[in-house]
Amino acid sequence: MRARGEGERSGDQAEAQREAQEPPLEHWYALYTRSHCEQLVYSQVVGKGFHAFLPKIEVWSRRAGQQHLVSIPMFSNYLFLRHAMDKVSYLEVRQARGLVRILGERWDRLGVVPDADIGAIQKVLQARLPVLPHPYLKEGQRVRIMSGPLAGAEGILMRHRLEKGIVILSVDLLQRSIAVEIDCSMVVAA
Repeated sequence: MRARGEGERSGDQAEAQREAQEPPLEHWYALYTRSHCEQLVYSQVVGKGFHAFLPKIEVWSRRAGQQHLVSIPMFSNYLFLRHAMDKVSYLEVRQARGLVRILGERWDRLGVVPDADIGAIQKVLQARLPVLPHPYLKEGQRVRIMSGPLAGAEGILMRHRLEKGIVILSVDLLQRSIAVEIDCSMVVAA
């Protein structure tokens, strides 16, 4: 008759062996690069056989007094990598020149970008809609209005829709506030 502890241990070992044999699932990861090194890192990781995604947008740039349409990364300093990441793959990606880090705590606890987020970005690019970079804003965040008649004013972003938002401007001493509807493209985080 076998002792109870032995059967549990061998069951745990069998489960650990099954997990070790199963290939890890592919996920999207965010790679953080040095300034203006997105294309360099992209070329290196693709050259090593990884599936990378560097979304780009077209913007007008003025050089030597003339305007040119140039392609820039949609998210400066970032690109995406889809892979079933293990320690060997992690170390291979980390060797890319210009790469600062892969977002996450450590190699086995990387931050995963949801497939839906990448899918939405890919749909926008396929639709060839005009895209502009926009600061990441969330409700309740303190913001500064950068242009228009309220330029320089700071308040709290209360409602945020695609084009319009409500900014609350307060006078703390009076304990009074007013709400102003503004174009969200005119505000940045304070």
